[in-house]
Amino acid sequence: MNRRLFLGQAALGSGALLTAQANPWPSVAPDRKLGVALVGLGTYSTLQLAPALQHTERCQLAGIVTGTPAKAQAWMQQYAIPQANVYDYQTFDRLADNPAIDIVYVVLPNAMHAEYVIRAAKAGKHVICEKPMGLNVRECEQMIQACRQAGVKLSVGYRLYFEPHHLEVRRLAQSKELGTVKLMETALGFSMADPKSWRLNKQLGGGGAIMDLGVYAVQGARRTIGEDPIAVTAQGFVRDKAVFKGIYESMFFQLEFPGGALSSSSTTYTSYVDRLYATTGYQWFGLQPAFNATGARGDSSNGKIELSTPPFQQIRQLDAFAANILDNTEPLASGAEGLKDIRIIDAIVRAADTGRRVEIDWNG
Repeated sequence: MNRRLFLGQAALGSGALLTAQANPWPSVAPDRKLGVALVGLGTYSTLQLAPALQHTERCQLAGIVTGTPAKAQAWMQQYAIPQANVYDYQTFDRLADNPAIDIVYVVLPNAMHAEYVIRAAKAGKHVICEKPMGLNVRECEQMIQACRQAGVKLSVGYRLYFEPHHLEVRRLAQSKELGTVKLMETALGFSMADPKSWRLNKQLGGGGAIMDLGVYAVQGARRTIGEDPIAVTAQGFVRDKAVFKGIYESMFFQLEFPGGALSSSSTTYTSYVDRLYATTGYQWFGLQPAFNATGARGDSSNGKIELSTPPFQQIRQLDAFAANILDNTEPLASGAEGLKDIRIIDAIVRAADTGRRVEIDWNG
């Protein structure tokens, strides 16, 4: 008889899904909610982060940074943000003088991440950087060093580190409840054929789908298995050269893990795909959709994976980071995790460029 995997909202609130992880929430509420300033008011800030901050327990939307005066006025009115907490990119460094802002969340094009993370750290603010953390390994290392020197905490906007369905598939894999994972498939893609989008600009986006979406496919494999890959092979494709200039349109890659598991993964800007699948032989489990911000659905050889979820995935992510600040603990979605993903992506691109198997140097 199939076993039905179900955990209700009460179980989520108690942290029951965090089986293999430390509880990221402190035992007591803070004296005040920590103030968050969003840097960049694009689609993600508008539709996901700002609404999520209306539901958080330990932090709140306190400020904004934007280069568009009309946006500033609209946000001030909608979220009751005082003029004193509104900045543009020229006045950004004045955040250092504002005690109402504790956390700066950088939600800018990828090429701007390093600059604004480092500036936020110098202003004495804790930082969340949207993914991918940086354009390359060196940038990530500089960001980590700047935050360390300033004595502030750094996290990457990895909402799925706290998403209940992903926590459950990690538990299934690492507890070996359904056996040892032998093969995985992870994939994320959507249609992005707008040549005006900064995501398709190599200087701003850093490399197309593998940088933007590939991090989810990478994490889906390595976080589920609970190991870091030791080698990769990859194949990159460009079908529409008029739109995709200097970047791969689609990328297929295979990760080898030290315990013997293999992952076949893909990411693309041409078609919708969103899934995670793991098999242990005759047993299996997976999510489809897996990585989008509107919710995952799961299934397994033992039955459905049905979990209650918060209205926005970022609620747990934001409150967990606030807890790290309040308790002086290391963020789960740390800068080191962001650096790790960029190191893997760098190896994937080199494998695609050369057509060779690339070993990943974790000591480099």
